[in-house]
Amino acid sequence: MRRSPIRLNLALQGGGAHGAFTWGVLDRLLEDPKIELTSISATSAGAVNAVALASGLATGGREAARDRLRELWAGVDKAGVPDLIRLNPFLYGLSKSPTLAHMASLMSPYDFNPMGFDPLRRLLNDTIDFDAIRSKSQVQLLIAATDVATGSAHLFHEHELTVEMVLASACLPTIHHAVEIDGKAYWDGGFSANPDLVNQAEQSSTGDTLIVQLNSLNKPRVPTGAREIAAHINQLTFNAPLQRDVEMILKLRGMRSRRWLGRRKTDRLADHRFHLIEAGRHTSSLKPESKVKPEWEIINRLFHAGSTEANKWIDRHLGDVGRRETVDLEAVYMSPESKRSRNSTKAAAVSKAVDDASTVPGAEAAVAKA
Repeated sequence: MRRSPIRLNLALQGGGAHGAFTWGVLDRLLEDPKIELTSISATSAGAVNAVALASGLATGGREAARDRLRELWAGVDKAGVPDLIRLNPFLYGLSKSPTLAHMASLMSPYDFNPMGFDPLRRLLNDTIDFDAIRSKSQVQLLIAATDVATGSAHLFHEHELTVEMVLASACLPTIHHAVEIDGKAYWDGGFSANPDLVNQAEQSSTGDTLIVQLNSLNKPRVPTGAREIAAHINQLTFNAPLQRDVEMILKLRGMRSRRWLGRRKTDRLADHRFHLIEAGRHTSSLKPESKVKPEWEIINRLFHAGSTEANKWIDRHLGDVGRRETVDLEAVYMSPESKRSRNSTKAAAVSKAVDDASTVPGAEAAVAKA
């Protein structure tokens, strides 16, 4: 008797060239026919991986998805020194030293790249079949970008997806021009959703989500060098939205004892089961500029690390999917201060929002704001 497939959502964090770790994870998951991927919430490099996987599944199945991911990352390596830099001898010289990162912090991309040239656009157009994704994607996609005007997250879905939307999700404002879509400007989704756990859990019919975490969640020592400081600021900034989502989920779980009032819409989110594959021990030792200056040696190393970690997770936890959560969200994502705040007055605001959600349409948004 054939067993039913193990259904699993994915939540893919951004992290530049460190997204090669995610490639390794995806390659190993696609290799296992027991696993059915149903929904992918993704940001920046995670979004690039997500559309490569979705394009391959839509046009040729699991092996085609693996091939598409491999083709994409071969293209990333080839564009390791972006074409824009190759055409500019001054910038090409800087690209061989840490000076380029410093120059980028002092210059606007509207100054050093006035035409808005972006090699990623060509790579995506050459690699990804967006028509196939829009018409016959086998996975639900939630691709996050940040509305420049409001700072809020905007999620693009598979049925509407274009190359512009993926570029918006991966638009670092110190390197690229803001991406305009329907009259709105967007920056990297990591500022607002990295990735979005809440909407995915609420929208997907699958009750389990595997988070692929690229950025380390803590730094044991205080950074003192200029590049170290900038990298740690980046790490804190891009981890904050994910930690915010986890904090909200934990608060909702803490209120499940109030169910004598009846089941609420937010219980779906509180009951969702999460799992984790973490890249921290593989990426934390890499130089900060390795995120934006991909080299095949590092890409290949991270790919194999991701595949190995995914294999370990499959061996240890695949049987738990659909039954129990395998990551302690509070221990992994919450600082001691955040844990204490869960019993503070802010918890009372969330409690009120949960009560409202049982009667008022769309009141889930009130919980997020609380």
